[in-house]
Amino acid sequence: MLTFEQKQQIIETFPELTRKEVSMKRLNYHFEDSLYEKTVVVQHLHPNGNGFVYLEGVPGYETDDRGLVNIREATEEELKKAIRDAIRALSTEEAEEEESIEEVWVNEEGQKLTLLGEEGFFNIYHGYNLEEGFGDYQEAVDYLVEEKFKLSKG
Repeated sequence: MLTFEQKQQIIETFPELTRKEVSMKRLNYHFEDSLYEKTVVVQHLHPNGNGFVYLEGVPGYETDDRGLVNIREATEEELKKAIRDAIRALSTEEAEEEESIEEVWVNEEGQKLTLLGEEGFFNIYHGYNLEEGFGDYQEAVDYLVEEKFKLSKG
C-alpha cells in the first residue's frame, strides 16, 4: 500500500489539480477547469492512506453512491490512471464520452465480450454477434459483472 506521502506526491504531479486542506489533516484536490459543477477529483486523502477519487459514470469503475472509488489499496499506476480518467471525465462533454466507449471484458475461461457505446445504446458483442443491448452504461456493466466478466487491463 502506498503511504499518504507517496499518494500525495503522485497526485501533485498533476499540475491541473489544486490542493485544499480540509478537516482532520485530510486533503482534497480540485480540478478548477471542470465543465461541471463538480470539481473535486481526490477527496479526503487522509494521513492513514485512505482517500477517494471521483469517477461517477466513468467506464470501468465501480463507484459508491457518491460516485467515489476508494484508493486505499491502489497501486501507483492505478492511482495515476484513476486521476487521469477523472480529469478527462470532468473536462469532456457527456455525448462525446458515450460515443467513444469500447471496452473488452474477459472471464476466467478467457472468453471475451466487447462493450460498445453506439448511438446512445450500450451493446455487448461476442465477436461480431450482438449478445445484449442496454439503454445505459451501468446496466451493461452490471450484466457483465453478474456474468463474471472483468474489464481487460490491456
